Amino acid sequence: QVQLVESGGGLVQAGGSLRLSCAASGNIFSINFMGWYRQAPGKQRELVAVITSGGSTRYADSVKGRFTISRDNAKNTGYLQMNNLNPEDTGVYYCAADKRGSIWTNTPDYWGKGTLVTVSS
Repeated sequence: QVQLVESGGGLVQAGGSLRLSCAASGNIFSINFMGWYRQAPGKQRELVAVITSGGSTRYADSVKGRFTISRDNAKNTGYLQMNNLNPEDTGVYYCAADKRGSIWTNTPDYWGKGTLVTVSS
């Protein structure tokens, strides 16, 4: 089992920045993919960014150039740096971890409980 705990959410004005963290514990050596999803009010959960164990990254078109996903293996922590935020980025952000790639089909092996990001205009 893997446990994921997010932190770093909050209220920020449009144009501002936030950095989310995802602390992982448990059988982390089985994890090959780490990612972030978000769910805006009244909308489906969407995949925002993914990073592989080899360091490759992929982003949703809506966040390319503004968000950066990274991971610190020594600290067992993943990050999502979010810059130039706008109100459409508002939502609950969930950390996810996966062993075999089901993260791409919105069915990762493990989920965090989420952290709320609110961007005011």
